[in-house]
Amino acid sequence: MLAGDRASNAIVENIRQQLGLDQPLYVQFYRYVSDLFHGDLGTSIRTGRPVLEELRIFFPATLELAFCALLLALLIGIPLGILSAVWRNRWLDHLVRLMAITGISTPAFWLGLGVIVLFYGHLQILPGGGRLDDWLDPPTHVTGFYLLDALLEGNGEVFFNALQHLILPALTLAFVHLGIVARQIRLAMLEQLSEDYIRTARASGLPGWYIVLCYALPNALIPSITVLGLALGDLLYGAVLTETVFAWPGMGAWVVTSIQALDFPAVMGFAVVVSFAYVLVNLVVDLLYLWIDPRIGRGGGE
Repeated sequence: MLAGDRASNAIVENIRQQLGLDQPLYVQFYRYVSDLFHGDLGTSIRTGRPVLEELRIFFPATLELAFCALLLALLIGIPLGILSAVWRNRWLDHLVRLMAITGISTPAFWLGLGVIVLFYGHLQILPGGGRLDDWLDPPTHVTGFYLLDALLEGNGEVFFNALQHLILPALTLAFVHLGIVARQIRLAMLEQLSEDYIRTARASGLPGWYIVLCYALPNALIPSITVLGLALGDLLYGAVLTETVFAWPGMGAWVVTSIQALDFPAVMGFAVVVSFAYVLVNLVVDLLYLWIDPRIGRGGGE
Protein backbone atom coordinates (compact mmCIF):
# COMPACT_ATOMS: atom_id res chain seq x y z
CA MET A 1 0.00 0.00 0.00
CA LEU A 2 2.85 2.40 0.79
CA ALA A 3 4.71 1.60 -2.41
CA GLY A 4 1.68 1.66 -4.70
CA ASP A 5 0.31 -0.95 -7.07
CA ARG A 6 3.11 -0.63 -9.63
CA ALA A 7 6.10 -0.67 -7.29
CA SER A 8 9.01 -2.93 -8.14
CA ASN A 9 10.09 -5.80 -5.91
CA ALA A 10 13.16 -3.81 -4.84
CA ILE A 11 11.05 -0.91 -3.61
CA VAL A 12 8.70 -3.25 -1.75
CA GLU A 13 11.61 -5.04 -0.10
CA ASN A 14 13.17 -1.71 0.89
CA ILE A 15 9.93 -0.63 2.60
CA ARG A 16 9.71 -3.99 4.37
CA GLN A 17 13.17 -3.44 5.79
CA GLN A 18 12.34 0.12 6.87
CA LEU A 19 9.25 -1.12 8.72
CA GLY A 20 11.07 -4.12 10.17
CA LEU A 21 8.69 -6.56 8.50
CA ASP A 22 11.60 -8.68 7.32
CA GLN A 23 12.32 -9.66 10.94
CA PRO A 24 10.72 -12.60 12.80
CA LEU A 25 7.42 -11.88 14.56
CA TYR A 26 8.92 -12.06 18.05
CA VAL A 27 11.51 -9.42 17.07
CA GLN A 28 8.78 -7.17 15.63
CA PHE A 29 6.73 -7.59 18.80
CA TYR A 30 9.73 -6.82 21.02
CA ARG A 31 10.50 -3.65 19.06
CA TYR A 32 6.88 -2.52 19.21
CA VAL A 33 6.64 -3.03 22.98
CA SER A 34 10.02 -1.39 23.49
CA ASP A 35 8.90 1.63 21.46
CA LEU A 36 5.68 1.82 23.51
CA PHE A 37 7.66 2.20 26.72
CA HIS A 38 9.50 5.08 25.07
CA GLY A 39 6.26 6.78 24.04
CA ASP A 40 6.55 5.82 20.38
CA LEU A 41 3.29 4.47 18.93
CA GLY A 42 4.67 4.26 15.42
CA THR A 43 4.04 6.31 12.29
CA SER A 44 0.72 6.59 10.53
CA ILE A 45 0.76 4.94 7.10
CA ARG A 46 -1.99 7.26 5.89
CA THR A 47 -0.49 10.62 6.89
CA GLY A 48 3.17 9.85 7.57
CA ARG A 49 3.00 11.60 10.95
CA PRO A 50 3.69 10.03 14.37
CA VAL A 51 0.57 8.35 15.75
CA LEU A 52 1.05 10.00 19.16
CA GLU A 53 1.08 13.43 17.53
CA GLU A 54 -2.21 12.73 15.78
CA LEU A 55 -3.78 11.38 18.97
CA ARG A 56 -2.84 14.60 20.77
CA ILE A 57 -4.82 16.49 18.13
CA PHE A 58 -7.97 14.35 18.18
CA PHE A 59 -8.08 13.05 21.78
CA PRO A 60 -9.29 16.31 23.46
CA ALA A 61 -12.42 16.39 21.26
CA THR A 62 -13.28 12.81 22.23
CA LEU A 63 -12.57 13.48 25.89
CA GLU A 64 -14.78 16.58 25.88
CA LEU A 65 -17.63 14.59 24.33
CA ALA A 66 -17.18 11.68 26.78
CA PHE A 67 -17.07 13.96 29.84
CA CYS A 68 -20.20 15.85 28.77
CA ALA A 69 -22.03 12.60 28.02
CA LEU A 70 -21.06 11.20 31.44
CA LEU A 71 -22.18 14.43 33.11
CA LEU A 72 -25.57 14.22 31.38
CA ALA A 73 -25.93 10.55 32.33
CA LEU A 74 -25.23 11.40 35.99
CA LEU A 75 -27.42 14.52 36.14
CA ILE A 76 -30.39 12.64 34.69
CA GLY A 77 -29.69 9.09 35.84
CA ILE A 78 -29.07 9.73 39.55
CA PRO A 79 -32.36 11.60 40.17
CA LEU A 80 -34.24 8.96 38.18
CA GLY A 81 -32.60 6.22 40.23
CA ILE A 82 -33.54 7.93 43.49
CA LEU A 83 -37.16 8.45 42.44
CA SER A 84 -37.33 4.90 41.09
CA ALA A 85 -36.26 3.53 44.48
CA VAL A 86 -38.62 5.78 46.43
CA TRP A 87 -41.52 4.90 44.11
CA ARG A 88 -40.68 1.25 43.77
CA ASN A 89 -42.82 -0.81 41.35
CA ARG A 90 -44.71 2.27 40.21
CA TRP A 91 -44.86 3.82 36.75
CA LEU A 92 -41.56 5.70 37.04
CA ASP A 93 -39.75 2.55 38.16
CA HIS A 94 -41.06 0.67 35.13
CA LEU A 95 -40.11 3.61 32.87
CA VAL A 96 -36.51 3.61 34.14
CA ARG A 97 -36.29 -0.14 33.58
CA LEU A 98 -37.55 0.35 30.02
CA MET A 99 -35.00 3.13 29.45
CA ALA A 100 -32.17 0.88 30.63
CA ILE A 101 -33.19 -1.94 28.31
CA THR A 102 -33.71 0.44 25.39
CA GLY A 103 -30.37 2.18 25.96
CA ILE A 104 -28.43 -1.09 26.03
CA SER A 105 -30.17 -2.57 22.98
CA THR A 106 -30.33 0.52 20.73
CA PRO A 107 -27.35 0.94 18.34
CA ALA A 108 -25.63 4.30 18.82
CA PHE A 109 -25.52 5.04 15.09
CA TRP A 110 -29.28 4.43 14.73
CA LEU A 111 -30.08 6.67 17.69
CA GLY A 112 -27.71 9.34 16.37
CA LEU A 113 -29.35 9.35 12.95
CA GLY A 114 -32.76 9.57 14.62
CA VAL A 115 -31.95 12.66 16.68
CA ILE A 116 -30.31 14.32 13.65
CA VAL A 117 -33.47 13.79 11.58
CA LEU A 118 -35.67 15.08 14.41
CA PHE A 119 -33.77 18.04 15.86
CA TYR A 120 -31.78 19.12 12.80
CA GLY A 121 -33.92 17.97 9.89
CA HIS A 122 -37.47 18.61 11.11
CA LEU A 123 -37.30 20.97 14.09
CA GLN A 124 -34.11 22.73 12.91
CA ILE A 125 -33.21 23.84 16.42
CA LEU A 126 -29.79 22.19 16.79
CA PRO A 127 -26.85 21.63 14.40
CA GLY A 128 -26.43 18.14 13.00
CA GLY A 129 -22.65 17.75 13.13
CA GLY A 130 -19.20 19.19 13.69
CA ARG A 131 -17.82 21.10 16.68
CA LEU A 132 -18.36 24.66 15.38
CA ASP A 133 -20.04 26.46 12.52
CA ASP A 134 -17.75 26.88 9.52
CA TRP A 135 -17.74 30.67 9.78
CA LEU A 136 -16.39 30.63 13.35
CA ASP A 137 -12.71 30.26 14.25
CA PRO A 138 -11.87 27.77 17.04
CA PRO A 139 -10.82 29.30 20.38
CA THR A 140 -7.15 29.59 21.27
CA HIS A 141 -5.88 26.11 22.10
CA VAL A 142 -5.26 25.69 25.81
CA THR A 143 -6.96 22.45 26.85
CA GLY A 144 -8.42 21.31 23.51
CA PHE A 145 -11.91 21.50 25.03
CA TYR A 146 -13.76 24.12 22.99
CA LEU A 147 -16.16 24.96 25.82
CA LEU A 148 -13.41 25.49 28.37
CA ASP A 149 -11.07 27.26 25.93
CA ALA A 150 -13.87 29.61 24.85
CA LEU A 151 -14.57 30.48 28.50
CA LEU A 152 -10.89 31.12 29.18
CA GLU A 153 -10.79 33.32 26.09
CA GLY A 154 -13.99 35.12 27.08
CA ASN A 155 -15.58 34.32 23.72
CA GLY A 156 -19.27 33.82 24.44
CA GLU A 157 -20.26 33.39 20.79
CA VAL A 158 -17.91 30.44 20.30
CA PHE A 159 -18.91 28.96 23.67
CA PHE A 160 -22.63 28.85 22.93
CA ASN A 161 -22.06 27.66 19.37
CA ALA A 162 -19.81 24.83 20.59
CA LEU A 163 -22.41 23.98 23.25
CA GLN A 164 -25.15 23.70 20.60
CA HIS A 165 -23.00 21.36 18.52
CA LEU A 166 -22.23 19.25 21.60
CA ILE A 167 -25.82 18.64 22.75
CA LEU A 168 -26.94 16.00 20.22
CA PRO A 169 -23.82 13.77 20.24
CA ALA A 170 -23.55 14.02 24.03
CA LEU A 171 -27.22 13.08 24.48
CA THR A 172 -26.83 10.17 22.07
CA LEU A 173 -23.78 8.87 23.91
CA ALA A 174 -25.32 9.49 27.34
CA PHE A 175 -28.58 7.67 26.60
CA VAL A 176 -26.82 4.31 26.50
CA HIS A 177 -25.51 4.76 30.06
CA LEU A 178 -28.32 6.83 31.52
CA GLY A 179 -30.54 3.84 32.24
CA ILE A 180 -27.61 1.83 33.63
CA VAL A 181 -26.72 4.63 36.06
CA ALA A 182 -30.36 4.95 37.13
CA ARG A 183 -30.73 1.21 37.74
CA GLN A 184 -27.47 1.03 39.71
CA ILE A 185 -28.51 3.95 41.93
CA ARG A 186 -31.94 2.37 42.39
CA LEU A 187 -30.47 -0.95 43.60
CA ALA A 188 -28.07 0.79 45.98
CA MET A 189 -30.83 3.07 47.30
CA LEU A 190 -33.20 0.16 47.94
CA GLU A 191 -30.48 -1.58 49.92
CA GLN A 192 -29.82 1.52 52.02
CA LEU A 193 -33.50 2.31 52.59
CA SER A 194 -33.94 -1.11 54.20
CA GLU A 195 -31.13 -0.58 56.73
CA ASP A 196 -31.75 -0.11 60.46
CA TYR A 197 -30.29 3.42 60.58
CA ILE A 198 -32.92 4.57 58.07
CA ARG A 199 -35.72 3.15 60.23
CA THR A 200 -34.17 4.90 63.22
CA ALA A 201 -34.09 8.19 61.33
CA ARG A 202 -37.74 7.79 60.36
CA ALA A 203 -38.68 6.98 63.94
CA SER A 204 -36.92 10.19 64.99
CA GLY A 205 -39.38 12.17 62.91
CA LEU A 206 -36.96 13.41 60.25
CA PRO A 207 -38.54 14.45 56.93
CA GLY A 208 -38.60 11.76 54.25
CA TRP A 209 -36.72 13.84 51.66
CA TYR A 210 -34.01 14.63 54.22
CA ILE A 211 -33.54 10.94 55.03
CA VAL A 212 -33.33 10.01 51.34
CA LEU A 213 -30.90 12.76 50.31
CA CYS A 214 -28.72 13.13 53.41
CA TYR A 215 -28.70 9.60 54.82
CA ALA A 216 -29.42 7.04 52.10
CA LEU A 217 -27.96 8.73 49.01
CA PRO A 218 -24.35 9.30 50.24
CA ASN A 219 -24.08 5.65 51.25
CA ALA A 220 -25.74 4.50 48.03
CA LEU A 221 -23.21 6.39 45.93
CA ILE A 222 -20.26 4.46 47.40
CA PRO A 223 -20.95 1.09 45.71
CA SER A 224 -22.04 2.95 42.57
CA ILE A 225 -18.69 4.68 42.07
CA THR A 226 -17.17 1.67 40.32
CA VAL A 227 -19.97 1.50 37.76
CA LEU A 228 -19.91 5.27 37.22
CA GLY A 229 -16.13 5.28 36.74
CA LEU A 230 -16.14 2.40 34.27
CA ALA A 231 -18.86 4.21 32.30
CA LEU A 232 -16.26 6.83 31.30
CA GLY A 233 -14.08 4.13 29.77
CA ASP A 234 -17.07 2.70 27.92
CA LEU A 235 -17.90 6.17 26.61
CA LEU A 236 -14.46 6.44 25.01
CA TYR A 237 -15.09 3.24 23.06
CA GLY A 238 -18.69 4.22 22.33
CA ALA A 239 -17.55 7.53 20.85
CA VAL A 240 -16.31 5.75 17.70
CA LEU A 241 -19.75 5.34 16.09
CA THR A 242 -21.19 8.50 17.61
CA GLU A 243 -18.39 10.68 16.26
CA THR A 244 -18.75 9.13 12.82
CA VAL A 245 -22.49 9.87 12.67
CA PHE A 246 -22.12 13.46 13.87
CA ALA A 247 -18.92 14.23 11.94
CA TRP A 248 -17.30 14.98 15.29
CA PRO A 249 -13.56 15.51 14.65
CA GLY A 250 -12.39 13.31 17.49
CA MET A 251 -10.45 10.12 18.02
CA GLY A 252 -13.36 7.88 17.04
CA ALA A 253 -13.84 9.42 13.60
CA TRP A 254 -10.05 9.40 13.14
CA VAL A 255 -9.73 5.68 13.87
CA VAL A 256 -12.64 4.83 11.55
CA THR A 257 -10.81 6.64 8.74
CA SER A 258 -7.63 4.78 9.70
CA ILE A 259 -9.43 1.43 9.59
CA GLN A 260 -10.79 2.19 6.14
CA ALA A 261 -7.27 3.11 4.97
CA LEU A 262 -5.77 -0.06 6.55
CA ASP A 263 -3.58 2.17 8.72
CA PHE A 264 -2.61 -0.50 11.25
CA PRO A 265 -0.17 1.58 13.38
CA ALA A 266 -2.90 4.19 13.92
CA VAL A 267 -5.51 1.57 14.87
CA MET A 268 -3.10 -0.14 17.27
CA GLY A 269 -2.17 3.21 18.78
CA PHE A 270 -5.84 3.99 19.36
CA ALA A 271 -6.36 0.64 21.10
CA VAL A 272 -3.31 1.18 23.33
CA VAL A 273 -4.32 4.71 24.37
CA VAL A 274 -7.95 3.82 25.11
CA SER A 275 -6.89 0.70 27.03
CA PHE A 276 -4.44 2.78 29.08
CA ALA A 277 -7.18 5.33 29.77
CA TYR A 278 -9.49 2.52 30.87
CA VAL A 279 -6.88 1.15 33.29
CA LEU A 280 -6.17 4.67 34.60
CA VAL A 281 -9.88 5.27 35.24
CA ASN A 282 -10.04 1.97 37.16
CA LEU A 283 -7.08 3.04 39.30
CA VAL A 284 -8.61 6.44 40.06
CA VAL A 285 -11.94 4.78 40.93
CA ASP A 286 -10.24 2.37 43.35
CA LEU A 287 -8.33 5.20 45.04
CA LEU A 288 -11.48 7.31 45.25
CA TYR A 289 -13.38 4.36 46.69
CA LEU A 290 -10.69 3.90 49.33
CA TRP A 291 -10.73 7.63 50.18
CA ILE A 292 -14.51 7.72 50.59
CA ASP A 293 -14.70 4.52 52.64
CA PRO A 294 -11.42 3.95 54.58
CA ARG A 295 -12.82 0.69 56.00
CA ILE A 296 -11.96 -0.99 52.68
CA GLY A 297 -8.26 -0.36 53.25
CA ARG A 298 -8.56 -2.05 56.65
CA GLY A 299 -10.22 -5.08 55.11
CA GLY A 300 -13.69 -3.93 56.09
CA GLY A 301 -12.73 -4.22 59.73
CA GLU A 302 -13.95 -2.50 62.80
